[in-house]
Amino acid sequence: MAQTKPKLIYFGDPMCSWCYGFSPEMSKALDSLSESIDFQLVMGGLRPYNTETMADLGDFLKHHWEEVSERSGQPFSYEILKDTSFVYDTEPACRAVALMRMLQPESEFDFFKKIQHSFYEKNNDTNLTATFSELAVEYGLDKDEFAKQFESDKMKEKIKADFTYSQQVGVRSFPTVVLQIGDQYYLVAQGYVKAETMIEKCRSIIK
Repeated sequence: MAQTKPKLIYFGDPMCSWCYGFSPEMSKALDSLSESIDFQLVMGGLRPYNTETMADLGDFLKHHWEEVSERSGQPFSYEILKDTSFVYDTEPACRAVALMRMLQPESEFDFFKKIQHSFYEKNNDTNLTATFSELAVEYGLDKDEFAKQFESDKMKEKIKADFTYSQQVGVRSFPTVVLQIGDQYYLVAQGYVKAETMIEKCRSIIK
């Protein structure tokens, strides 16, 4: 029986600012390691089902976003922080990624990054179905069909499996990257880490 490849598992959330800052590094690491590993993206759920608004979280988030921008160079727009009625619930964005995984798995991580730019750079409302269905069109998917599936009870249940898995393996912060070889799990990154560090760590473990 053929030996299965080691699997790199990335626990993240499209609305996690550090995950947004981390995306270019994760992309570089995947480009370098793609021949020797499989990749799995898990929606860890930063604040799923959260009911707090920007009135509650605006100042807290602004501090984090500025720190992420300074460290990573990723572009941010801060206008949405002024919308005191905006509810910072990360479940819809996670659910949209899970739906893309189901419909077009090869585009899942790219779609994850597309949602990040839509929210952080363009400040699109992630509580609106159209924010995700319009992005799905860029992948050749039907806008109305994507919206219908996104709003279905089936997808609302399906995303819970990601959140549960993340909790079961003890991941509490994002981004977290783990390398799985057989039944063994090795921590590769917790928080913002440069691509080179992850690449070196993975190669040293795989050896």
